[in-house]
Amino acid sequence: MNAVAAVIPAFNEEATIRGVVERTLRQVARVIVVDDGSSDCTALALGGLPVTVLRNECNRGKARSLIRGMEEAFRDGADAVVTLDGDGQHPPEEIPRLLSAQRAEPRSIAIGSRLHDAENIPLDRYLANCFANFWIAWAAGQRVEDSQSGFRVYSDAAWREVVSRCSAEGFVFESEVLIEAGRAGFSLLAVRVPAVYGARARRSHFHPVLDIARIARMVAWKLLSRGLYLPGLIRLVRADRLQQADASREVGPTG
Repeated sequence: MNAVAAVIPAFNEEATIRGVVERTLRQVARVIVVDDGSSDCTALALGGLPVTVLRNECNRGKARSLIRGMEEAFRDGADAVVTLDGDGQHPPEEIPRLLSAQRAEPRSIAIGSRLHDAENIPLDRYLANCFANFWIAWAAGQRVEDSQSGFRVYSDAAWREVVSRCSAEGFVFESEVLIEAGRAGFSLLAVRVPAVYGARARRSHFHPVLDIARIARMVAWKLLSRGLYLPGLIRLVRADRLQQADASREVGPTG
């Protein structure tokens, strides 16, 4: 049987983390929570659950927490890791669909895509994500439906060849992973999931203006270092045209 572990980075998530972990345990047997130096009772909220808790003594950011959790999972024999946030934005019940998509195309990263559910997404987050999608897709050389979703499935190959080699910090890290994965020949699979912004969740650590600016700086460097990577832009334009053509065929003639 394939070994799957879930990795959940958590910073001050005491209000939601237990529910997220309980729901995740119904989908996968191994759950690793990385408590990123929380000042609340995040770790205590997990008391009695069959979960591995790793604690950073100080807040090191999402990137370092993800890497630490994934290192633990793959070292212990996982062949795939699903990552999700501790604030309840990513429904654990959707994990089987992401796993199925990734298993069907082994050289891929499956991404829980939420932008189709625009009415349930705060406007600033939606606009920031759309802006980031275009530039990250250009640098990756393929379409990306939701570049800022951390709800993903990574294979051990993606970990070895891409994720473990990325060095960006904070929220920039997951964008860098998509670019480098695309360049390494991994497909970026969109699996549509509901957009969830729960009333109990704490305010997001993602800052649409500041973090998108940091992501844009990283993407600009990736593009400039490859002479603007025009082949990637051409592939992206072609993919958009193919998608539009497919959508037109689905709608069919009117009148």
